[in-house]
This record gives sequence, C-alpha cells and structure tokens, in this order.
Amino acid sequence: MRTRPTLTWSPSGPSLPRTSTLTDVVPIVADGGVLVLSGAGLSTESGIPDYRGEGGSLRKHTPMTYEEFTTSAAGRRRYWARSHVGWRTIARADPNAGHRAVTRLAPRLSGVITQNVDGLHQAAGSQDVVELHGGLDRVICLDCKILTPRIELDRRLREANPTFAATTDEINPDGDVFLPEEAVEGFEVVGCAECGGILKPDVVFFGENVPRPRVEQCYSLVDNARSLLVLGSSLTVMSGLRFVRRASESGIPVVIINRGVTRGDSFASLRVDLPLGTSLTELADAVLGS
Repeated sequence: MRTRPTLTWSPSGPSLPRTSTLTDVVPIVADGGVLVLSGAGLSTESGIPDYRGEGGSLRKHTPMTYEEFTTSAAGRRRYWARSHVGWRTIARADPNAGHRAVTRLAPRLSGVITQNVDGLHQAAGSQDVVELHGGLDRVICLDCKILTPRIELDRRLREANPTFAATTDEINPDGDVFLPEEAVEGFEVVGCAECGGILKPDVVFFGENVPRPRVEQCYSLVDNARSLLVLGSSLTVMSGLRFVRRASESGIPVVIINRGVTRGDSFASLRVDLPLGTSLTELADAVLGS
C-alpha cells in the first residue's frame, strides 16, 4: 500500500510533497474509469484568472456573497453592473488545450465534475458535465425559479442602460470585475420578465450551499470511479475537497495536476506540478496516441 506524504495545508508553505511525472499518470488514465474534478486553474489559459494561484483575484477582490446579494439592493446593483461587463469576457472565452485534452480523453473518463462556471468544458465538446457551482450562461429568478439564458438578460440590461460604457481588464472566475463605485451608480437592474422577481446568476455564491442532489450525484460519480483526476484546483474550499477525501477514504487513487500546493495533496497518490494545457495534451497523446 502506498504511504501518502503528510502535508500541513498552507498556500505558501515552505515545501511540497514529492512530485510525480506524467509518465506515472499514464497507466492510471489508460485503465479508464477516470473521474475528472476541474478547477479555475484549468481556465487560466483561456484568459480567465483563478482565485488563489499566482496573481489570483482573491488577493485584491472579495467575491459577492449570497447574503449581500439577497438582502441588499445596492449590492445587487453593484454586482450586475460589474458582471454585465465581465460577461463579455466570459462569453468570448474559448476552450484551451487543457479543455480539449479532457474532451479527447472521454473514452477513458467516467465523468467530469467542474467547479468552474464558464462553460468551457462543454464548449470544448465534453458531454454530461456536472457543474458543481452552476453556470454563468443562465440566470434564475429567486421568486418563481424560472431559468432563462444569460444572453437574454444581457440584451435587457443593454436596453435598460444605453449609456453604460464601463470597461475593465480585470475579471474574476465568477465573471465579476472591479469597477469604481462611481461607475456603477445609476445602473438599472432589471427583474424577472415573468414575475418581476429578483434575478440571480445560476451559480453558487460564496456563503451559499451547493444543492444537495448535486452533491449526492457527485458522490455517486466518485464511488463508481476507478480513479479521481484533479485538474487546476487548489481544493481550498470544502465543496471540492470533500470528493477528494471521499475517494481517498474509499481507496480510489487520487491524481492531482496543478501548479503549486493544494489542500488535497495529503490525500493524493500522485501529484504533478505542471502547466495544464501542455501537460494534459501530452497525457492525452500518451494514452490515446498522438
């Protein structure tokens, strides 16, 4: 039985557990039944920065919380003004080599769980992706619960704010951006076209729980996998880490490919510290043939 290295979690810790190579990963993926768990680090090469990596946006940005969004009209106005700008970048983003490699590996995968809300796995052709934290391409009414496309909301916000012209180069994984307070003053928020209720992106905000049926679906995917392949996630929050723990406790090999330390390293059988795009392309080539 493999002895796992002991690691005390610290995002800036002095040392990492021993790293493995892609060669070590190939036979595990080639064996099939691989469940992918992806995080924001997989999308950085598509121009969407992560929260906690080098230059991560949490260093200078506090994400919207569920409590503020649901209790503060000013908070909702600020969020929708900033997200209205950020959506343009999310909507234009293209899948990168890492997303395309995951799609190529589909014959060896049992499923894909993503913590990302950008829809890039699906845009790359992956099927039946479980969006753990939801997706920015749709909005939900908190009153009547109807789901509508984000592109429709974007059109309505443009019509309601014809002179709004704020721009920024700083975007976050949740599609939010930084704008000065004066830029969001006077921004008009629109309500549900059906009932006039409060619209919210169909994503899990900080402080909001992932729906329990979705969590149970992910646990079932873990339990039926031969291995768990974590891609581009620091696993800092429990919403993703719990699946790594579940796999480890069940004796399912955990492989982590990520730049830098993760909170799940002590549960990993293998850990590879490489850029995602090139390493996943090489992994797919080795498993499937280039």
